[in-house]
Amino acid sequence: MEKKIIYLDNAATTRVGKEVVAEMGKYYSEEYGNPSSIHALGEETRKAIDRARGEIAREIGARTGEIVFTSGTTESNNMALLGVAKSELGRKKRKIIVSAIEHSSIFEISSALKKEGFKIVEIPVNREGIVDIGRIGEEVDGDTLLVSVMHVNNEIGTIQDLGKIGRICRERGAYFHTDCAQSFGKLKIDVKGMGIDLLSAGAHKIGGPKGIGILYVREGVKIEPIIYGLQERGLRGGTENVPGIMGFAKALEIMRGEDKNKIKEVRDYFVLGLEKIGGKINGSKKERIYNNVNVCFDGKDGEGIVLALSEKGVMCSTGSACESRKKSEKVLRAIGLNEEEINGSLRFSLSSEVGKKDVDKVLRELKLILKR
Repeated sequence: MEKKIIYLDNAATTRVGKEVVAEMGKYYSEEYGNPSSIHALGEETRKAIDRARGEIAREIGARTGEIVFTSGTTESNNMALLGVAKSELGRKKRKIIVSAIEHSSIFEISSALKKEGFKIVEIPVNREGIVDIGRIGEEVDGDTLLVSVMHVNNEIGTIQDLGKIGRICRERGAYFHTDCAQSFGKLKIDVKGMGIDLLSAGAHKIGGPKGIGILYVREGVKIEPIIYGLQERGLRGGTENVPGIMGFAKALEIMRGEDKNKIKEVRDYFVLGLEKIGGKINGSKKERIYNNVNVCFDGKDGEGIVLALSEKGVMCSTGSACESRKKSEKVLRAIGLNEEEINGSLRFSLSSEVGKKDVDKVLRELKLILKR
């Protein structure tokens, strides 16, 4: 009999739903026209993309034309920071502000821009993983080009107050970018109400395919392309990934119907069980996305635990799938964890497919592993 998999690594990637695969299949074998072609098949594909773009825009309160399709959140992050830095405004303003717990792509882009003469300011977070908004207020000045703060951290799941940060940026004339890879489709986002100028997200965190993402670019934002061509308002060249786009829209439609309170209930049940066997939760318990658990077993070997759980059919992680262990330590260090606590930290990220019986099994296996 095949071993049942309990998948608890949804912050890394998610299972693509059957309905999503079916939707994508149509655009591989039936409606396969190039959306830039003027014949009937191309025109039908263009209309389908426009519908999908509209649905994705509606999710965040944006205009349809403000959505640019990319290959994923990392490209969107690159496009946001590098595109604004390359613009006319970027030649005048040379200061970029980021939080201490951003995704590695933001740190890598920041490092590249630092070599180009930009001043990069890193804003600390408290022990719960909440960014110091007061410090952002102190740092944003007339020379500030852009502030980039992620909505939900990919490792510890903490949620930042985008509205407060957006207001500061709007008042001081700085652009505000946010990486919403972990929150898009899960939490309420209103780009206008929150003062967001640029927003990155991807499909594969919400049951969609890998290789497709978006960048919301508010109308009026001065930005240069990093991939040149005529498509996507001239901001992102290359024939659009039509099956990916349609899969993204379908996944979002399904995600809207997900019972998020039920997932949170299972998550909270899991947290209680982890604490009973000696786990300590990393990051805020209150300001935390409903499906994330990051737990520390002080003095234990996190990577060893992940591998041992994997042998039992339980899939989890020690941190971000996009980073080496050394780099992913940055977030845990930022919230004040020491070496032993970092080494003993695990990340579990749930979906609607995980129930309390699954959690009970994980806790039983984990308890045995910890004893060993």
